[in-house]
Amino acid sequence: MRLLPKSPWLRWGIGFGLGLLLFVGVSSQFRSEATLPTLDPLPQDPYIRAYFNQNQAATYTDPYRQITRHGDDLEQVIIDAIATAQVSIDIAVHEFSLPGIAHALAERRAAGVEVRVVVENTYSTPMAQRNPGAIAQLDEHYQAKANDLYAFIDTNQDGALGEEELRDRDALTILAQANIPLIDDTADGSKGSGLMHHKFMVVDGRTVVTGSANWTLSCTHGDFANPDSRGNANSLLVIDSQPLAQRFQAEFSDLWGDGPGRKRDSLFGLQKPHRPSALIAIPGSGLAVQFSPVSKTQPWAQSVNGLIAKTLGQATQSVHLALFVFSDQAISQQLVPVANRGVSIQTLIDPSFAYRSYSEGLDMLGVTLPDHTCKRDNSVPWANPITTVGVPVLPPGDKLHHKFAVLDQNTVIVGSQNWSQAANNTNDENLLVIRNPTVAAHFEREFQRLYDGAELGMTPQLQEAIARQAEQCGL
Repeated sequence: MRLLPKSPWLRWGIGFGLGLLLFVGVSSQFRSEATLPTLDPLPQDPYIRAYFNQNQAATYTDPYRQITRHGDDLEQVIIDAIATAQVSIDIAVHEFSLPGIAHALAERRAAGVEVRVVVENTYSTPMAQRNPGAIAQLDEHYQAKANDLYAFIDTNQDGALGEEELRDRDALTILAQANIPLIDDTADGSKGSGLMHHKFMVVDGRTVVTGSANWTLSCTHGDFANPDSRGNANSLLVIDSQPLAQRFQAEFSDLWGDGPGRKRDSLFGLQKPHRPSALIAIPGSGLAVQFSPVSKTQPWAQSVNGLIAKTLGQATQSVHLALFVFSDQAISQQLVPVANRGVSIQTLIDPSFAYRSYSEGLDMLGVTLPDHTCKRDNSVPWANPITTVGVPVLPPGDKLHHKFAVLDQNTVIVGSQNWSQAANNTNDENLLVIRNPTVAAHFEREFQRLYDGAELGMTPQLQEAIARQAEQCGL
């Protein structure tokens, strides 16, 4: 069971671990936002507009914490799209707690627009119906999320949620009081799919709003109780395309069935039929779309992760990855010949996942770690490891929640899908491949923002993981 990296430069790095830890700890501290210049905005494609909640070319004031900061106001982008609706709004979003969006939907519902919402069952209960005792029994992650939302709704901070507070700030209560129908992934009669992980909206069968951002404080503005947070790094696309909207509408229709309280005819997860990738004609762009999950009985090449791998294999100059999770080894193996023919590969993974035993970031670095039971998984470290893999330096409390790649400054892979087997074979997900240099320029700038100052190669965090597992496993 190999703990140490294969390449000499990585082994050398371990010997200087303490000094490197001190150096990086000082040099890579998160830079104050006040020291960051505001960049000139990039031109937007008229059909595919890209937004980022930590965009250094824009500023806005967080409507809830009243913090003026860099970034696109993703909540307002969604609200603006909602305001254009004349006929229908269909939403499938993993988690929905932003009250500004809920109020905007209530207004359109009152104006006669049909509004329908699908969410993940984990997040489908209004805070008004949640028992504080039950919240206290949640694991640390979910308890922290629930407590932050509770504090956000409790505007007078008296420890109790009054009716006015719930009507004003509990998004699901706002939807219910507006008679907006909502279902979750138990509507098929099951206990829930793997994850209903979509983050999309279709307006009037023409406009698609999609990306990596959940409709929450933590994925847009920042954690309510943490003034240093700027929100998990995320993107949002607003796409004007009736053919693309029809594809997302078909996905929504499978999820919705005949709506709440009727037949159990909703289709989530693997109950949906296999849908191969489809090419969409948009002026000035080449675009492909595909939805997960795909059964393991289907050829992997026909899955969404297969589409990702195929697209990566076409790169000729550069591959830039910004990923929350990267754990599908089959994708990593498709990158090996790309690296071997001299294509520059730079990869950023969220710090909470980058150095877990199953992370493909470790394979790219040529490192193997045993898991918590001291067993070695089926990792395949690269024979010719690269050093340009690591973690970004983020505002306190925030995560790298992106799921995108930029190839040759021309092609973008983006969507709700993490690069994992669970996303590919279990979850309800979507993915777009966009060939458009104007759109790619936005994602390239976001990648470079994150890569600037990132901790790469044998980072202190990775050295600590190696030392910890060596001690735990007696190696």
